[in-house]
Amino acid sequence: MKMKHILVVIAVFLPIVLLASGDSGHYKALTGRETDYIPRIFNFTIFVGILYYLLANPIKNFFNGRKEGIANQLKEIEAKLQASKDEKKEAEARVEESKVKAEDIIKTANKEAEILSSKIAENSDKELIILEKQHENKMILEERKVARDTIDEVLDENISNDDIHLDGKKVIDLISKKVA
Repeated sequence: MKMKHILVVIAVFLPIVLLASGDSGHYKALTGRETDYIPRIFNFTIFVGILYYLLANPIKNFFNGRKEGIANQLKEIEAKLQASKDEKKEAEARVEESKVKAEDIIKTANKEAEILSSKIAENSDKELIILEKQHENKMILEERKVARDTIDEVLDENISNDDIHLDGKKVIDLISKKVA
């Protein structure tokens, strides 16, 4: 590679050194021409040929590599775009499934609430019936207690032991009736 660089430098500067004399009369005497267009064109053609020889493949490789890199990046971007579109579709499908599940959950919750409220109402009705029965039983017991107390009071006030004549035989009959 260094050898190529040295040859390029020599090819560029050699014509400059050779033609740097500046005396066009001397040039005419040597070549027989007044201008040096043809040698300059020839030198330029050689220069361009050497440049093409040295730089054509690296430039081609650079641009081909750049083209392939851009193509690869474009493919990656397209793949990512497609993947994101697929993910979007999946997410939308999951959202729809979630909406359906949410509606099912709401329906189920409403049914459960109705069942629970009916059970609570049923249990409350049963408890009310039980409480009413207990209240009636308590009222009956209170009435009996009041009746007993009243009878005891009346009997205590109006009847004394002296009013009842019991003899031994009558007491034995009463006790035997109670036992039998």
